[in-house]
Amino acid sequence: MSVNQILARKGREVVTLHPDATLDEVARVLAKKKIGAIVLLEESGEVAGIVSERDVVRVIGTAGVSALSHRVREEMTMNVKTCTGSMGIDEAMQLMTDGRFRHLPVCENGKLIGIISIGDVVKRRIEDVEREAAEMREYIAS
Repeated sequence: MSVNQILARKGREVVTLHPDATLDEVARVLAKKKIGAIVLLEESGEVAGIVSERDVVRVIGTAGVSALSHRVREEMTMNVKTCTGSMGIDEAMQLMTDGRFRHLPVCENGKLIGIISIGDVVKRRIEDVEREAAEMREYIAS
């Protein structure tokens, strides 16, 4: 099972902003779109960073509500781990678990083509396990 198979089901739409957006803008987009992270792209389309709802809460908790005027560039995760569409879901899950993050941008040839979450990966893995169990029961019964 690959990351491309997850994207084929969920779609390749990714919500992005420019790193000069404010944390207030980020918080509003996260709430409006009901998502957990936004990928930040430079003008060239290159991934500059990622910011999650946890990042926003952490900054507000530390600096107070005035932090909402900060540029996301100041608060984003800059060294973003990414994967390719051909990466297996077990490898993607391990990457997210080891890095302790829940969102993984998918890039091909330096361009963003999608994003997966740990929820997407776990859901797919559960489906695989349930399918394997059903096949095993069918095999035993026949």
